Amino acid sequence: CHPVPKPESRMEVCDLSPCPPRWKVTPAGPCSSSCGLGLAVQLVTCVQIHQGKEILLEEHLCPVAEKPLTSVPCVIRMCSYEWSFSEWTECSTSCGNGIQTRRDFCLNLLTRKHVNPIFCRHFPKAIVVRGCSAGPCPEQAVGTGSHGAELQTVTPAVQPVTASTAKEARSEDLDLSPSAVPAVPREQTKEASGGEEDTTKKVEAGVCGKLFLNATGVINMMGIESSDCTVAIGRPLGEEITVSVLESSLNCSAGEVVLFSGRMMWRTGCRKLPLSLINSRTNTLIVKQRILLPGNGVILQYNSRTATKKYYQDCDKQLFGPRGEIENPVQLPDGRQEGVCRTFINVAPGHRIAIRALYIDLGNESNKTHFNYILVRDVSTMKTMVFHGKQQFFWQSTGSQAEIEFHE
Repeated sequence: CHPVPKPESRMEVCDLSPCPPRWKVTPAGPCSSSCGLGLAVQLVTCVQIHQGKEILLEEHLCPVAEKPLTSVPCVIRMCSYEWSFSEWTECSTSCGNGIQTRRDFCLNLLTRKHVNPIFCRHFPKAIVVRGCSAGPCPEQAVGTGSHGAELQTVTPAVQPVTASTAKEARSEDLDLSPSAVPAVPREQTKEASGGEEDTTKKVEAGVCGKLFLNATGVINMMGIESSDCTVAIGRPLGEEITVSVLESSLNCSAGEVVLFSGRMMWRTGCRKLPLSLINSRTNTLIVKQRILLPGNGVILQYNSRTATKKYYQDCDKQLFGPRGEIENPVQLPDGRQEGVCRTFINVAPGHRIAIRALYIDLGNESNKTHFNYILVRDVSTMKTMVFHGKQQFFWQSTGSQAEIEFHE
């Protein structure tokens, strides 16, 4: 450049104001599965560029609706083996509640032959036992004088939702009309003259972990061998649940306690429980009993009624499992659409919920807004994950309750 005249050096003022906070994503880690659908974990942090340097900020300073996934679906290759199952057996009882079973086996997808189960050891298996109902027994029909029909329970079996199983059934809303079954008066739980057996004081085998869906019933949690026993009660949206304690033998000084929890309430108790009346304020309630001494516990009676205050929107849905398909937006009868619609999912305590996105279209990147996203909440931990754009996802809960919010 020597023959060319050299321009004078000069300095110009540049904008030193910091850039707005943004999400930073590190490369995804290894896939959790060597074949088939897995999850890869990636680190998502909130950063800001200030005077050429990257500064780490607290997450709430970045737009929540734009936060990338911390776990992303990944597939290295399709699996050569998978679990397969025989047909379900017939219900084990001719009437009342029973069980169905099926056999599992490892299948070679190329030859369609059974192989050693060791080839499928890394793949999750679906359930092989589930509850069934063969209809009411003749001696338990309502009006015959037996209390059996008043104490029915439902324990749904939960299995991972796949694209094939989701298409088997649409969303399985609980659509129950108000039950005509009367509540069990306390006098009927006492031992009758003439030597009749006290039916409510029998330990209900396997009451722990059950989901009760009837409009009314009695739950006997006395004599449970487990130190922690949890049951759940569920009703359609628009109803609320009230629980009264018929009897209690808890040792309060030893730390024994009963916990009642719902979406809008939280209460623990031990002393003066027989005088208590607990109101869930919504359509679901979880009761957890923690005992130290064998034989202790409580007997509860629950009833449902129309809620005194509306706690849900017209487009909200309630699912109790074991599986279903959720669609949004929801078209209301009057033609209008709500801005935020929710789906509440409750399954039996001890079970987990899997949600797989089959199809998502929230608009392309150019017209995406902060208000156009899907939020999934794990109720047990109150942690949320946000999905937007056309991200397909696979999400699993840590507890038995989940909520989905569809924004705009």
